[in-house]
Amino acid sequence: MEKLVTAVGAMSGTSLDGVDVAEITTDGQKIASFGASAYHPYSAADHNILSLVLGKWPEAQGLETARGLIHQRHLEAYQMLDVAELYGFHGQTLAHDPKGRGTHQLGDGHVLAQRLGKPVAWDFRSKDVALGGQGAPLAPFFHFACAQWAGLNTPVAFLNLGGVGNLTWLNPSCAAPEEKAALLAFDTGPANAPLNDLMHHRLGQPVDQEGRLATTGQVDPKLLSRWKMHPYFFQNVPKSLDRDAFSAELAELADMSLPDALATAVAFAAFGVAEAVERCPIAPAALYLCGGGRHNLALCDAICAQVACPVQPVEAIGLNGDMLEAQAFAYLAVRVLRGLPISAPMTTGVSQPISGGRIAGLDF
Repeated sequence: MEKLVTAVGAMSGTSLDGVDVAEITTDGQKIASFGASAYHPYSAADHNILSLVLGKWPEAQGLETARGLIHQRHLEAYQMLDVAELYGFHGQTLAHDPKGRGTHQLGDGHVLAQRLGKPVAWDFRSKDVALGGQGAPLAPFFHFACAQWAGLNTPVAFLNLGGVGNLTWLNPSCAAPEEKAALLAFDTGPANAPLNDLMHHRLGQPVDQEGRLATTGQVDPKLLSRWKMHPYFFQNVPKSLDRDAFSAELAELADMSLPDALATAVAFAAFGVAEAVERCPIAPAALYLCGGGRHNLALCDAICAQVACPVQPVEAIGLNGDMLEAQAFAYLAVRVLRGLPISAPMTTGVSQPISGGRIAGLDF
């Protein structure tokens, strides 16, 4: 076993709710232990600043304020935990077009490395995209390590319900995540993003707590039927989505009552998950939910109704579903440091397993 490294990862997702930070100790392959975690929410003003730059590419004007905000909030979040040996910084995804303009995560690891005085692994997605991959999702290698840590021995699936949904099917009996039969991962469709956007625009609130409003609404079956024919659902896997890839469809919710709009968006998210589970190479023994969407009971109930296997939160196997993505970037940071693969053909569609990412501040 390589020397163990204690790393802290951070995640600021497309739902724009705040920064999660979490500590793990690992050699880059096996998880030795999980450490402390914390959450640093964005203020309403922060949310507005970041919302204004969604969809922008690096050459766009007006990114300076948002970039400074991302650096400051991440620094504050990291400082909520004890000092680590290494930090993982994903940045804030603003735009994602892997077969076109690439992928854009706002933030510079060198700035944070200087301010932390510690090395920072960052820019996790660019190399994968440059080599023909989707650049997403990147948590699957960590999900594989989590399943082995939990002692699972049959194929299962992890479903992250963030702004976009992403599914990882995995076979923990394989020796390594880059093996061809070990993983299949891809985005399922919209998840929290349209729900949170509806709540923010209509009521000025960040989320539909526990999906309470959605449960009072009626699904529009005509809209849902039409959306199910979106070309994305007919693409081969692996595949990934931009946060706003379904914006034209979701704009059709504008004239509906808020409960009906939420109910229809929930039904659409659940359809995407069910369609994704059908693509798994072997039917998973269980579907484990992580991410903020697992707190939305309307969404969870809709998924349970459409998926054949048992559906449980990842807490059922001893994991922290709120912190899994932050933990993933701590784990991936160590893999980047060690030169180990962080993506593979069956996770992003890249031509071969690759070690992406860059390390800033190794000279400290």
